[in-house]
Amino acid sequence: MAGVQISYRLPTHRVELGDVFLSPGVIGDLASAAEAVGFGAVFTTDHPFPGDAWLAHGGHHALDPLVALSFAAAATSRIRLHTNLFVLAYRNPFMAAKGVATLDVLSGGRVTLGIGSGYLEEEFTALGASFTDRNDNTDDAIKAMKAAWTGESVTWSGTSFEATGNTMLPTPRQLPHPPIWIGGNSRRAIRRAVELADGWCPFPNPAGLAKYTRTAVLVTPSDLARELEYASGYAESIGRTQPLTVVFAASVPPNFGAGEDDDDSVVRSIEQLAGIGVGWVTVDLPGDTRDEQLASIDRFGSVISAVATP
Repeated sequence: MAGVQISYRLPTHRVELGDVFLSPGVIGDLASAAEAVGFGAVFTTDHPFPGDAWLAHGGHHALDPLVALSFAAAATSRIRLHTNLFVLAYRNPFMAAKGVATLDVLSGGRVTLGIGSGYLEEEFTALGASFTDRNDNTDDAIKAMKAAWTGESVTWSGTSFEATGNTMLPTPRQLPHPPIWIGGNSRRAIRRAVELADGWCPFPNPAGLAKYTRTAVLVTPSDLARELEYASGYAESIGRTQPLTVVFAASVPPNFGAGEDDDDSVVRSIEQLAGIGVGWVTVDLPGDTRDEQLASIDRFGSVISAVATP
């Protein structure tokens, strides 16, 4: 089977380990190794200023996604640079557009912009962003960024920003802009993806987690298939004909590499997702040190050879 590409999670969220993954060169080493074995992308998450209560109950810090991906870009030449997810509602969209365009230009056109609406109210408050209006602001910001990326003069009035005749250069290397993938499991997220983006990236979200992530429960491939039917119907209703890239997390054992059948189980998981229309999968590999992550990346090469697009 072929046709699925895989995005590897850089451990930029493991800051509690101190210099293990923050020492100079480590992020580049991991990205380079991922490129060498055939991963299609590396990805980062986004939590600029999380609340203490969330951190105390399993939450995590994260490096700035665009800065971290720039180090991955400098150490590689082909692998894509994937934000999963970039919370646009935290930011002025024109500042965000500048950062994304800069990374896309300097990397030779390798950015894939995964966007989320966010779910941590305390983080929104600390950053001076509206939690209540985050969905409307996300929609508005995507449109504003697309306007800025044209390289032409922009006149735009948003809820908290205004352009009265402003121009942004350089434009992204990928035209008209880097692929935009929308995160979230809700019907609103699906509609946003169909209306404004190139892809949709839901995530496994059991009922116990849903009250924190503030998006719909989604656990099994059959759950995903049901929502894909909704996406297809909605696309038809608004006249969208362009296919929607679908991204989902593969099931990888937390001790991947310890069992002889681990590779086969992961391949089966990916094949099942591919069968319902998933074109990209994300993976989080085990390893609390640079060398352990490198070993997991190397081991995962056999999975990639079985499922990834040549």
